Amino acid sequence: MRLRRTALTAAAGLCALAGAGVAIPAVSSVSASVQKYPVPWTFAAAIPAGAQDGPDVPPPGASTIAQPCTGSAAHPDPVVLVHGLGGDENDNWQTIAPFLYDEGYCVYALTYGNDASAPSPFDKFGGLADMSQTAKVLASFVQQVLIASHASKVDIVGHSEGGTMPDWYLKFDGGVDYVDHFVALSGVLHGTTFWGLGDLYALSQAYPSYSSQFNQFESRYCQSCEEFLPTSPWMENLDSTAITGAAPVCSADGADVLGVQYTSVATNNDELVRPPTSDFLNPACGNTHNILVQQQCLTDQADHISVAADPMVAQDILNALDPAEARPVHCVVVLPAVG
Repeated sequence: MRLRRTALTAAAGLCALAGAGVAIPAVSSVSASVQKYPVPWTFAAAIPAGAQDGPDVPPPGASTIAQPCTGSAAHPDPVVLVHGLGGDENDNWQTIAPFLYDEGYCVYALTYGNDASAPSPFDKFGGLADMSQTAKVLASFVQQVLIASHASKVDIVGHSEGGTMPDWYLKFDGGVDYVDHFVALSGVLHGTTFWGLGDLYALSQAYPSYSSQFNQFESRYCQSCEEFLPTSPWMENLDSTAITGAAPVCSADGADVLGVQYTSVATNNDELVRPPTSDFLNPACGNTHNILVQQQCLTDQADHISVAADPMVAQDILNALDPAEARPVHCVVVLPAVG
């Protein structure tokens, strides 16, 4: 979840070259590639990945703005992976990035909401900034991907905060014009109570000494944390059906932007998103598909972390990105935390 300064610089360079009439180097097509990446079906793969230097290391299978890829005829839309709170583009996507690449998709990832000036490894802790601001970082990155890959639209796959913040981009920052599918894994489109911690926060606001200390901590270390609560102004705006200037939404669900296909995946074992179906959208809107993994398979006990390394959820992602080629989801055993 960190700001992609190197990517911004590279994209600006591409635009300058194009404007000057200079030929831009050809980008690779994933469909022509024969290289395959190993896919670790465990979120434990994030541990060695997190030890790598720098917040802007792409996960296996992901391209960069400086060395872009293009989609194939079968999968023309690049997939943009958006990590969760406290993560970065590399550690969050050790499973899904190589999996999608091996399936023939052009994959990009970004880090956002981190403090790039912090000493290592604290510069890698992303998603800490105000989500209305990091949505603009995502908007800029999507434009860079479109330019670099010569695509007209992208698909977004997000985990946790990455399944939350992008909907602000879709609703308020023009993303509806550039995104086909949004797949959210354990996202928070309607807020989370954090097992009652949200009530404690609300109570603390009634006592100036406590609220001042909490607000100072939040402002310094995690501006996005309060925004996840159901009663936060940020979440209320996301769920509102009547905000001037917002993209058209389904009247039954303010978080559902018309023109985008949504797939929301939740797990009953989610430690952070309570209730776990907080990411679900109203099925009456017609452009939504809600999946509870335990209804899909009783032996799938994925939690908030391991849902991003779940082979059944990976198939759900493929089916969401290409519903015309949907395949059955085969039931396997998935454990909390490790996968």
